[in-house]
Amino acid sequence: MNIGSGAAGVNSFTGPPPVGPADVKAAAGRIATRVRPVSLVAADAKPFDESSLYLACETTQVTGSFEARGAANLALYHLEHGALPEAGTVTAVSGNGNAALACAWAARETGVRATVFIAEETDFQTSDASAAHRADRVRLTRRLIEFGAELHSVAGGAQRAALAAEDYAEQIGALYSHSSDNPHIAVGAGTLAAEINELIGAEIDTIIVPVGSGLVAGTCAALEHTGIRVVPVEPQHGRTLSAALEAGFPIDAPGADSAMPAADSLGARRISQLALDLARAAGCVPVQVTDEEIARARRALWDQRRIPAEYGASAAFAAIQSGAYVPDVYERVVVVVGGANTDPATLES
Repeated sequence: MNIGSGAAGVNSFTGPPPVGPADVKAAAGRIATRVRPVSLVAADAKPFDESSLYLACETTQVTGSFEARGAANLALYHLEHGALPEAGTVTAVSGNGNAALACAWAARETGVRATVFIAEETDFQTSDASAAHRADRVRLTRRLIEFGAELHSVAGGAQRAALAAEDYAEQIGALYSHSSDNPHIAVGAGTLAAEINELIGAEIDTIIVPVGSGLVAGTCAALEHTGIRVVPVEPQHGRTLSAALEAGFPIDAPGADSAMPAADSLGARRISQLALDLARAAGCVPVQVTDEEIARARRALWDQRRIPAEYGASAAFAAIQSGAYVPDVYERVVVVVGGANTDPATLES
């Protein structure tokens, strides 16, 4: 929520950090005409009103993932308050780039420029993974350019790109869009849970979400006092929320340096303080799944339901399919499938 005040002399307005149901409701009203409604489908062959397991698919969302909600809220909130700088927004690619895509799209929607910093190097070591990663980056770069983003390449990993982006935003007086630690993005992401609650909240007990700071924080904020349980799901190599809950504060996830594509696609190596606070207040108990279980869940979403999903977006469904989370006999559950920005060729492999 940092508006630079450098060369452009930008208004220093930031506003109070929004973290509650009322703020999620305000965000929902703010972005309603810009984003697409969630697609809710029964996960089994039963009629919709007789099912006990639903999939909340953001696979047809603008930019291909739920991140469009948070990016739209961040930009429109500042536009609404006369605080969206002419220098536009600046962000860095994290994970699979969904947040950067959303930032570039939201900037275009609000008539300002977007500057995106992207790391030159990859952490993947095997040749096959490196080739796939490079192909993903080529597709990501093409889409960012299509949205009108100005790209800056940075030597080193994602953390260096994020630091460079934050410094640049301060220099030019732009709005820095942190991909995983911004309350406006979090409550924007929370509109997904609020939408689900409005549609079938009276009939469900639990929402299962893949761990990401914005989605966890926003979901917990949206569902406060509703009685709906929030179950966050982490890859075993990306236990960002569990590690923070155990330590009492955000720390790098154990094993993050050896994370495989499923964990990498979820982005940050540590959970945000806001997400930790809201998850702790909501009594969240994270569950973990392996990369192999995530890959099998992703394949099942495609083979059995023709739902294209990213690795990270398949983590919540993996918890159900693998038995990492076993619903009670009469428990009715919604599983969030967060996005579909993936190589279609890999769905059949």
